[in-house]
Amino acid sequence: MAPRKSAKKPNVSADELKAYYRDMLLIRRFEEKAGQLYGMGLIGGFCHLYIGQEAVVVGLEAAAEEGDKRITSYRDHGHMLACGMDPNGVMAELTGREGGYSKGKGGSMHMFSKEKHFYGGHGIVAAQVPLGAGLAFADKYKGNDRVTFTYFGDGAANQGQVYEAYNMAELWNLPVVFVIENNQYAMGTSTKRSTHSPSYWERGAAYGIKGEEVDGMDVLAVKAAGQKAVEVCRAGEGPYILEIKTYRYRGHSMSDPAKYRTREEVQKMRDERDPIEAVRSMLLTGKHASEEDLKAIDKEIKDIVNESAEFAKTSPEPAVEELWTDIYATEVPQEA
Repeated sequence: MAPRKSAKKPNVSADELKAYYRDMLLIRRFEEKAGQLYGMGLIGGFCHLYIGQEAVVVGLEAAAEEGDKRITSYRDHGHMLACGMDPNGVMAELTGREGGYSKGKGGSMHMFSKEKHFYGGHGIVAAQVPLGAGLAFADKYKGNDRVTFTYFGDGAANQGQVYEAYNMAELWNLPVVFVIENNQYAMGTSTKRSTHSPSYWERGAAYGIKGEEVDGMDVLAVKAAGQKAVEVCRAGEGPYILEIKTYRYRGHSMSDPAKYRTREEVQKMRDERDPIEAVRSMLLTGKHASEEDLKAIDKEIKDIVNESAEFAKTSPEPAVEELWTDIYATEVPQEA
């Protein structure tokens, strides 16, 4: 399949550009704070940070409409914040507190919000992909014109269930956008070592699925590609694959020292391709915002994140009785 020409970047207002800056900065600062709390022992288990990849989810949320769904893997805090979930509830869940989205029982990988149409957070690599196709199937069955964004990484892109989902999605023209967040390292393995294919999105050709590669460090490019993808799906011509080339600055998880790449490589990305700095530069050079305006946004975000950390620290731990709520149980019959 020949590469599809990426969509022309959309014209956006100064207010929209500032909103993207704010949303990406919220994710960045939130994740930095989560990393600090993890280091203090306040977050247990696994913790996968989204630092560097902010433009992906912010750009796609800019292309979404009310009622559209999203489902992703364990690197999920950014997706939660981008779709409007409360930072207090997210941080409280990370710290295992009662005020969290899953009452402190799920942690990083098991947060959900029916109100925001966020369906997790899944710890099993690629398990969310067929679930995302299922969400899209439900919407097609209901005929409600909704689209599901199904996120997964370059490591998950090599899992067999992804291609089973591709096959069913194309057979039934499901309104699902398969979003491959290619951050170039599947845990610690470079994509150059883990797959022979030059790209991941082109694998959809075997099923007749349209798609394209997108610069994931450019929020406007992501938004443009997202708009094209949802148009295809809403027209009943889905699914669609977006391979979004991005980069994570931290290790795979908090326990990963990331010695499989050089500091120089990471610093080069930070210096030359950072998605937040790119928008900051556009705002300043285009005279859409002043340094004082951006400082005000920075302070607002800092206050929100500090409040979320304080809320998490002061929220009580779940009561022991909470262990028995929100679970399925089969009553064992008493012997006569």
